[in-house]
Amino acid sequence: MAHFLLQASYTPEALQVMLQKPQDRTAAVQAPIQALGGKLDQVFLSFGDYDVVAIIEMPDSVAAAAIALAISAGGACKNVKTTPLLTTAEAMEAARKAATSGYRSLVASAKAAS
Repeated sequence: MAHFLLQASYTPEALQVMLQKPQDRTAAVQAPIQALGGKLDQVFLSFGDYDVVAIIEMPDSVAAAAIALAISAGGACKNVKTTPLLTTAEAMEAARKAATSGYRSLVASAKAAS
């Protein structure tokens, strides 16, 4: 399964509810992630642009997009960002494929012409 970084910011209204009645929202996202064939690895409260950060495993990008859309449509989060994550082995495989892709940048082409 593919790993994704899921980041979300609560709306001011959702934060007010959380302050009035603090609650662990892990189960609220865990069940839909599992329903889409995924797994919730970790959830963290964070500082900065996002209030919540999660590492999730999903069967594919479509399932990852589906959970992001579901969370976004719920109304409690104003920003939801999903970032694909690669393991070190996957990154090395990508680098090997990139090296054999035949792509030449504009800069490399200009240097070769000089």
